[in-house]
Amino acid sequence: MLGKDYAGQECALASALEVLGERWTLLIIRDAFFGVRRYGEWVARLDIPRAVLSERLRALVDNGVMEKRDDPDRPARTVYELTAVGQDLWPALHALIAWGSEHRRRSTNVYRHVACETELQAGARCPTCDMVPPADDVLVIPRSDGAKGRTDPVSVAMRRPRHLLEPLKVAA
Repeated sequence: MLGKDYAGQECALASALEVLGERWTLLIIRDAFFGVRRYGEWVARLDIPRAVLSERLRALVDNGVMEKRDDPDRPARTVYELTAVGQDLWPALHALIAWGSEHRRRSTNVYRHVACETELQAGARCPTCDMVPPADDVLVIPRSDGAKGRTDPVSVAMRRPRHLLEPLKVAA
């Protein structure tokens, strides 16, 4: 089994990969930006093994990327939300989405700066405002090219335009 650290690698990228480099981790973070906050929502959306999800969420909390809080809508349950440290990942995550869209498979979403309605460039930069808007000032708009994709309730809820970080409203 591979270790989780990069012993002898004294660089910032190796240090970041110790926190973010595990399989599923970036997809969990992506979905947190999309408003997924509950454990069961990640299970439904990602088809991730529960033990793996629990370990990844625990590591993200331990490393200050996410925080675990009481669910205000469901007593005795918890939600996970990105911390300010986690939200700082938005430009890097968007850069990976843009790279994947250009070189692998077209993104299912368009990302627009709310203030000026301009589509973001790679790295989440708004070319009109010449800035990287904070994630909560970004509108994610699903492409309407007829592809329906996944049918789980979480993915269906993501088929409407919404602000990043806005808690997802999933039909029960």
